[in-house]
Amino acid sequence: MSGLLPVEEAQARLLALRAPLATENIAVSESLGRYLSQDVVASRDQPAAPLSAMDGYAIRFADMPGPWTITGEVAAGAAPDRAVGAGEAMRIFTGAMLPDGADTVVLQEDVAAAGTALTLTGDGPGTRGRHIRERAGDFAAGTRLLAAGTHMGAGAIAAGIMGGAGEVRVGSRPRVAILTTGDELIAPGRALAPGQIPNSNGAMLAAMLAAAPADVDLPLHMRDDRMSIANAIKELARHHDVIVTVGGASVGDHDHVRGALDDAGGRLDFWKIAMRPGKPLIAGSVDDALLLGLPGNPGSAFVTATLFLLPLIRHLAGAAHPLPPIRQAPLAATLAAGGSRRDYLRARIEGSALRALDSQDSGQTAPLVEADALLIREIGAPARAAGEIADYIDIA
Repeated sequence: MSGLLPVEEAQARLLALRAPLATENIAVSESLGRYLSQDVVASRDQPAAPLSAMDGYAIRFADMPGPWTITGEVAAGAAPDRAVGAGEAMRIFTGAMLPDGADTVVLQEDVAAAGTALTLTGDGPGTRGRHIRERAGDFAAGTRLLAAGTHMGAGAIAAGIMGGAGEVRVGSRPRVAILTTGDELIAPGRALAPGQIPNSNGAMLAAMLAAAPADVDLPLHMRDDRMSIANAIKELARHHDVIVTVGGASVGDHDHVRGALDDAGGRLDFWKIAMRPGKPLIAGSVDDALLLGLPGNPGSAFVTATLFLLPLIRHLAGAAHPLPPIRQAPLAATLAAGGSRRDYLRARIEGSALRALDSQDSGQTAPLVEADALLIREIGAPARAAGEIADYIDIA
């Protein structure tokens, strides 16, 4: 299969076509799904003072096993109004600041209170410092909490806010247009004439991009007309960072995307990848917009979107690691030898093992419902037995 690009080379060339987009400041609370373009450094210690980790009483460990005199209480959000002296205890609640003089918290279930008298009834704390969250136990001021390129999930948002950040600097959201092509494709839910099929690819790709940091236009559909497709590409390039075409990427009489890219004044970077499904993939540019031409079979469109479209969007949005991570698991069944292209087999995780689905027909959508992984079979790989370790990619 001479002339076919290896997958890794094609991915690298695609991402090299354009640098990440400009950056912007947004509220940390609104940064879910975005990628940081600057480090987030803590401006405060967390906790800023020793805190109680449990409900109980703040004491001096040297006074164990009591008894103690209760001299007050402190709740979360309030500063203690006095110190704890010898033989004294202060009622304390989870998250409250530890009073000066105290170095331990005895749990409320280990003591009995009668008026201001407190006596030990259980085992007690055992060691000095029990049930206390030390100052800066989570992080200290000056700590880099989040590195540039980090994907902002719920935990990252919490850490950024706790570190004192109100805003973060993130990559802009790429503007994406989806253009499906094909005379046989009809809008979802419409009546079909003989030879027609529902257009599932546009909605599928929009769904795949829904969780990505991108602004995606509703899919546009064009018939198999080279001039119309070229005009659409040229117009979409004026307002979008990425144009995703689906279908028309091969070499048939009705495959017009490659020629339409030329007609629109675009530039082809590469075409055809040593992979299955998804060999007829097109990558190029039109003015400042990138064009990614995906094959029209649903399985091929899904696989190439996973390996190329989603990484491209993450890259433009500022991700440090835009490519999907490669994971490993033992095979649940034997796997036949590989061929002349790298295979991305729709597969299912069964417990801790990986099983390729029986059908790998790229024109079928039903396997995409069952699959939660893409099992990777290398070019020319020998047949493999159940239990051998295989590479795979998680898919939604």
